[in-house]
Amino acid sequence: MGALVDAREINGSDLIAALRLSQQAPGLLGNGSKNTTPSSSSTGTAEEYGQIEQLFLACLRTGDDQSAQACLDRLSLRFGPSNERVMGLQGLYQEATAKDRSALEKCLKGYENILSENPVNVPILKRRVALLRSLNRTSDAIAALIQLLDAIPTDAEAWCELADLYQAEGLGAQAIFSLEEALLIAPNAWNIHARLGEILYVGASSPDGARLAGKSVQHFCRSIELCDDYLRGFYGLALASSRLLNTDYESPSDSTAPSKQTAERLHRFALQRLRDIVQSRAVDDQHWASSRSELIAAQALLNRFEQTP
Repeated sequence: MGALVDAREINGSDLIAALRLSQQAPGLLGNGSKNTTPSSSSTGTAEEYGQIEQLFLACLRTGDDQSAQACLDRLSLRFGPSNERVMGLQGLYQEATAKDRSALEKCLKGYENILSENPVNVPILKRRVALLRSLNRTSDAIAALIQLLDAIPTDAEAWCELADLYQAEGLGAQAIFSLEEALLIAPNAWNIHARLGEILYVGASSPDGARLAGKSVQHFCRSIELCDDYLRGFYGLALASSRLLNTDYESPSDSTAPSKQTAERLHRFALQRLRDIVQSRAVDDQHWASSRSELIAAQALLNRFEQTP
C-alpha cells in the first residue's frame, strides 16, 4: 500500500483501473458490501485478503465508502482491530470520510495516541506523515518523517518523500542528501536517479553550477541506462546537458562534469530519443492517454530547442 499518499489521491491513469476493481465489490464481498457486518468467516488465503485490501483502496478512491467499510470489517474480523496494518487502513478510511479539517485534526490526534503507546507502529507513522502533509503542516511532516526513518532507515519511499518536502521548503542540499540515501537502498531505481538529476539541475544556477550540472547529467544518464525508453530521463538529460554547455567550466579537470564534446553528444542523443518516443507514443492510444501531459511537454521542449539558433 502506498501509505504516504492522501486518502483520496488518484491520478487519471489509475482511475479506470480503480473503477473496474471497485465494481467487483458486490461479487467479491457478497452480502458484506451491503451490510455493516461481514458475512464471511475468518478463514481465507493470504491472496484473498490481499485482494480485499486492494478492493478497499479502490473503493475509497472511487467514493464507494460503504463497500470500503465492508472490506475493512472483513480484514478486521480476520486479523483483529489491533493489527498494525488494519489500524493503518482504519486511519486511511477515517481520513477519506472526514468532512472537514477539524475531523482530520481528530484523526491526527488518534494517531498521536496510538504512537504514544507504540512509537514504531509503521502504518500509523506513515499515515501521520501523509495527513500532516495534506494539512500543509510541512515542518511537522518533515519531523514525522525523520521519526519514521529513525525506526526504519531502509524505507526508500520515505527518503524520497522527505526529499520532496525539503525541496518544497527550498532546502536543496537536504533534498539531495535524502535522495542519495534512497539510492543506497534502491540503486537501480531509474525514477529516483531522474528525480535527483532534477534537483541537481535546479541547483545548477548557483555558484557551484558546473559541478551540480555535471552530477545532474550523470544521474539522468544512469536513469536512461536503467530504463532505455524513460521519457522523463531523456527530457532531463536534454535540459541538463544544455545547462552544462552554457556553463563556464574547465573540463575534464572537474571530474563530475563531462567534456564539452561529450555534453554536446549527450544533448543531441537526448533530443533524438525524445523525438522517437514522442512520435511512437503519439500514435499509441494507450500511451497517449496515460502520459499525455508528458508527451506535450516533451514536444514543447523539442520545439524550443529547434527554434534556438
